[in-house]
Amino acid sequence: MAADNRLLQAGLLKKILSRPEFGSIIGAIAVFVFFSAFTENFFSIKAVSAYTNPGSTLGIMSVAIALLMIGGEFDLSSGVLIGGLGITTALLIQNAGAPIWLAMLLSLALAIGVGVFNGVMVIKTKLPSFIVTLGTYFILQGAGLGFTRLISGQTTIYLSEKLAGHNIAKTLFASAPFAGIRIPVFYWLVITALATFILLRSKYGNWIFSAGGNAAAARAVGVPVNKVKIALFVNVSVSAWLVAMFNTLRFQSAQIGVGVGMEFEFIIAAVIGGCLLTGGYGSAIGAAIGALIFEMVRQGLAFGRWDADWFKLFLGVMLLGAALLNQYVRIRAEKARS
Repeated sequence: MAADNRLLQAGLLKKILSRPEFGSIIGAIAVFVFFSAFTENFFSIKAVSAYTNPGSTLGIMSVAIALLMIGGEFDLSSGVLIGGLGITTALLIQNAGAPIWLAMLLSLALAIGVGVFNGVMVIKTKLPSFIVTLGTYFILQGAGLGFTRLISGQTTIYLSEKLAGHNIAKTLFASAPFAGIRIPVFYWLVITALATFILLRSKYGNWIFSAGGNAAAARAVGVPVNKVKIALFVNVSVSAWLVAMFNTLRFQSAQIGVGVGMEFEFIIAAVIGGCLLTGGYGSAIGAAIGALIFEMVRQGLAFGRWDADWFKLFLGVMLLGAALLNQYVRIRAEKARS
């Protein structure tokens, strides 16, 4: 009986060690302990809100990017799309006179259109998603700057708080209902839980892993690979819309440059969370924790009054360490299954 228990415990430990998010969990604990030891009040509500509030928007995008990476693709247009959708919403309200909810719905339709475009282009042209979405990145950036200056003569659009429906929209997208913790944090938790359920407890999750692991084999057994990939691109774009609404309603303004360059932060957080660049492997929980680690390091340096230039050093070390650990965990997982 004792031998059976030891075997059961050994099997459970091996299963835990082979999970993609294992490394990010250990990393998050290590980062938290480190900054708690060397900075003051890192566990205070003020400090927690300082890294969870920005971490929520990074986390929402990182989870969406993680699903896409598991499905075997990348999206380099996700960052610039945040600014583009925010400025589109603001222009519709301020310059076209659209009601706030109609403007938000129209920008959501634009987001879905961009996601469908990226997915269809990748599938039809068979070009790497890196190239396709890099092209989309430049198209969105150029169109955003050009049209915004043409229509308004500026690159920042300010919103009035007297707009009809503004209070409800701000409550749903930009309020801080608990001790400085903003509502995007709760969206982040729900989205992470939903993404984890889809990946681990539904046929759609199996389709995502199959599409990213071996698309040809997945097609052979009836997996709708093309539809899965398009849906994943749309999910990234809709997530960008959600983050754009958070930012626009919180700051009462939209700026075309918001989000530019952040696409690499989303990918880094997903990799720290256990995703492989080769596809077919990763974790939504891991990506969410990767985003948390990202912001804990950034805010920990600020709380410790350390030079922010060190952040890039921490980031590079975390990225390389996570990539090596992910490779090790994947090899262990494959050995455990064989």
